[in-house]
Amino acid sequence: MFAAKLGAAAATICFTALAAQADELKLADFQPPTHFVVEQVYNPFAEAVSAGTNGEITIKQYMGGELGPGPADQYNRVVDGLADIAFSLPGYTATTFPKTLLAELPGVISADTGTEKLSAHTDMLEDEYKRVVLLGLWNNAPNLLLMGSKPVRTLEDMKGMKIRVPSRNAGLVVEAWGGSPVSMPAPEIYNAMQTGVLDGAMIDATALSAFKLAEVTGSVTQGMETSISEFFLIMNRDKFRDLSEDQQKVLLDAGKQAATDGSAAWNGVATKALEDFGATEGKEVITLAPEEVEKFNAASAPVVEKVIADADAEGLDATAFVEALKQ
Repeated sequence: MFAAKLGAAAATICFTALAAQADELKLADFQPPTHFVVEQVYNPFAEAVSAGTNGEITIKQYMGGELGPGPADQYNRVVDGLADIAFSLPGYTATTFPKTLLAELPGVISADTGTEKLSAHTDMLEDEYKRVVLLGLWNNAPNLLLMGSKPVRTLEDMKGMKIRVPSRNAGLVVEAWGGSPVSMPAPEIYNAMQTGVLDGAMIDATALSAFKLAEVTGSVTQGMETSISEFFLIMNRDKFRDLSEDQQKVLLDAGKQAATDGSAAWNGVATKALEDFGATEGKEVITLAPEEVEKFNAASAPVVEKVIADADAEGLDATAFVEALKQ
């Protein structure tokens, strides 16, 4: 009897010790907890990590900026260890990721194959991720022009328009189109468009539903070559190094799959959101006429060339990276 009790006690102690060894990683995201990224990307990512490590590592999600406000601070939040893993856009800290952001230039990648190309060439981006571990890198659907009360049907319509942009390079494109770029995180767009601070926003169509921008958007303009934003999942370097090699491999594999899932999610949600928007009374999806497409593309082409040339001049080997993505 005593031996049985002793065995049970030992088993309990062993289980408690194993439970204590389980490592819960904090994943930070500034997007709302209702965002589709939770179900389509983070939950599968967390399940893969837990299954691959036999429950030794779990993921806890902190949505809506719960670990700290400010989308632009996500990168530093991981570097400083306030979050173990974080989602963000390289464009929010553009000076840290100039080479990564070459992929967002019009014509460099496509929405359908961009993530695959980026994943195949992350070795060319190692210098930009020395302070963190890059788990996943993917692109969104093409950024469109979501306009409030002033539709854009021609290049001339862009003159003087205050347009939110996701990054410096996207801002240069909008400027070339005749607009006035305004840098602003996605969660702030709704209020800025509602109050007239912005005339519109350059962002992908998922924002129509994910950030409820359909409520303040009157028309969406598409058809021109436009920027395609990148997203990443990054991890604290020291936290990653504390893991075993097997655990590190699980995180890297799960991160790569999260990138694939993320790209599919953004493109799928964007397609449906745009269809729903166009089917709503009083809303309009404008596809530019061919002659206007030529005007938009001709205006942005010198920007693309200059950004790449400037990056080459800074020693980033930009042309080689862009050519690799285009292959």
